[in-house]
Amino acid sequence: MGRPGPRLAELVLSEHEREVLGGWVRAQSTPQALALRARIVLACAELAPDGLLPRSASSVARQVGVTTETVSKWRARFVAHRLDGLGDAPRPGRVRTVTDEQVAELVRLTLETRPKNATHWSTRSMARRAGMSQSTVSRIWRAFGLKPHRTESFKLSTDPFFVDKVHDVVGLYLDPPERALVLCVDEKSQIQALDRSQPVLPMMPGVPERRSHDYLRAGTTTLFAALDAASGRVIGSLHRRHRTAEFRKFLAKLDREVPDGLDVHLIVDNYGTHKTEPVRRWLLAHPRFHLHFTPTGSSWLNLVERWFAELTCKKLRRSVHRSVPALERDIRTWIKDWNDNPRPYVWHKTADQILDSLAGYCRRINDSGH
Repeated sequence: MGRPGPRLAELVLSEHEREVLGGWVRAQSTPQALALRARIVLACAELAPDGLLPRSASSVARQVGVTTETVSKWRARFVAHRLDGLGDAPRPGRVRTVTDEQVAELVRLTLETRPKNATHWSTRSMARRAGMSQSTVSRIWRAFGLKPHRTESFKLSTDPFFVDKVHDVVGLYLDPPERALVLCVDEKSQIQALDRSQPVLPMMPGVPERRSHDYLRAGTTTLFAALDAASGRVIGSLHRRHRTAEFRKFLAKLDREVPDGLDVHLIVDNYGTHKTEPVRRWLLAHPRFHLHFTPTGSSWLNLVERWFAELTCKKLRRSVHRSVPALERDIRTWIKDWNDNPRPYVWHKTADQILDSLAGYCRRINDSGH
């Protein structure tokens, strides 16, 4: 066995220092570096195994899991400056050339003004306007999360019954009625059968798939779809037109495929074909069907829209179809494959959480009219 290192000089802690150091070690919010230094100092002040003070640097290093140099460094810093010595010393570097007032002014210009010849600021145009370097503008924008080059879309519903409809639809997702089926229903109209003007070039190592930007139209079709909110299964029907007659045919198909004895709650949007007199008469003749309307301009509340997005992304966007029948065959095959392994979309937010989020957004924007 190696010989123990030389003993350190005796380190005596006051009650206040022990209390502060112990608090730093126990607190979860303490930075790890500071907690480690506190453990080193407390270990240096403990009794050695032979009952004598002080301990050796090597025994403290083994206990804490650091090197003897680290133990000696922070013990000396503590002896010289006590608790204040365990903090990080100021690091050398350049003196700040941008004041807090200049940073605040740049943020104000970014948020409240626009350049004369553009719709938004760039780092170069803002650097000229604020009299700073482009890299300084970029650092400040990153620090405050400002991205003038980006824009996102939004739409606030003006439906006078918005709150009631949100509670109604979300209630069906989170607490569906017993012995009932909740179906999210919508139509994806004007699906185009597109053929590229030149052959698609396949992907190769280092080269992505390439397609011509222009295309040839071969016609359109409309997909009527009902997504089972519980299982994720989809009932689909394709029609060349999008009228009340086609919607009634789709309702009849749902009536045939949904087992008898189950009520059917359909979540639909406010499209005109859902509210015509023939549809109302059909619903009166089939009392187990109940329609629930999403608020105007709130298609995000209908889960079948998420399924339509998956169909578009995974099948339609990059496909080539030279005829409408070929397009419809591909869609039917995709629905069949989906139903072989359906994946339901799980709704998590309550109606109150959605309304609170929208209320907070309306308070943050100006002239929302809400």
